[in-house]
Amino acid sequence: MAELTTDSAETTSSCCSPAAQETCCEPGDKDACCATAAAGGECGCAAGKTGVGESDEVREKVRERYAAAATAAKDATARGCCASEAYTDPDMSNFDKNGTEVFGSSLYGGEAELAPTTVEASLGCGVPTAVADLHDGETVLDLGSGAGTDVLISARRVAPTGRAIGLDMTDEMLELARANAAASGVGNIEFVKGYIEDIPLPDGSIDVVISNCVINLSADKRKVLAEVARVLKPGGRFAVSDVIADPDMDEATRADMQEWTGCIAGALTHDEFEDALAAAGLADIEVDETHRVHEHATSAIVRARKPA
Repeated sequence: MAELTTDSAETTSSCCSPAAQETCCEPGDKDACCATAAAGGECGCAAGKTGVGESDEVREKVRERYAAAATAAKDATARGCCASEAYTDPDMSNFDKNGTEVFGSSLYGGEAELAPTTVEASLGCGVPTAVADLHDGETVLDLGSGAGTDVLISARRVAPTGRAIGLDMTDEMLELARANAAASGVGNIEFVKGYIEDIPLPDGSIDVVISNCVINLSADKRKVLAEVARVLKPGGRFAVSDVIADPDMDEATRADMQEWTGCIAGALTHDEFEDALAAAGLADIEVDETHRVHEHATSAIVRARKPA
């Protein structure tokens, strides 16, 4: 969402003019923007406001990097985008300093057979579909669905009566994922544009929320988990792969934006993730660390359930 600054002399309603909407609002925001202004309040979008908040800055950096990854994947030159480049060869950014792949397609094992055309473009740190216990008839939501690998796997697992929804904010990734889905011939799939901090789906509409190395990229993880709890049905499940920061992660790593978009600096610690899930109202919380992805972080499978 682009930022539009205005003169202080302008009224708040002017920020919701058609011209302003074209530069500041996503299509789904326009009605709310103008309705707010008509009521005498501030705009519902970013127009007329000065400065860029931390969340917007992080989001834009992440969007830029993943848009580039989608373009690279489309050109069959994909490199790991979620992998740390702090101490790896630039041509081996899916690998740790010992040459072990810690992000990417090799983590999928047998699951790769369900999405053979997309798995090579995976940027994830785990395989949430392997632990989500998906069943026919369920509705699955993948947060930050990228090229669509986990959506394709989920769609096959919940077929023929269930469906899988991929949510992503990046146009380039959505284009790639839709092309991959069309090529696969799997029909019970939908891709939606939106932010994981503001999921554009109704309350209580999802049986299972999955994600693969995405929640750590958000600047407001508690908002993400609150949204997860909102869209889950009672008894619904949360099963994600994510990066977990060591408690002693140094401030230099946390402060570095390049590392943030590489899934490291933005990560919660084990205890912070458990606390955030509990605060969102989720129960039966499990955080099981799987493998090191950085000298200051590990990958983990994180599971929880919305109380029935």
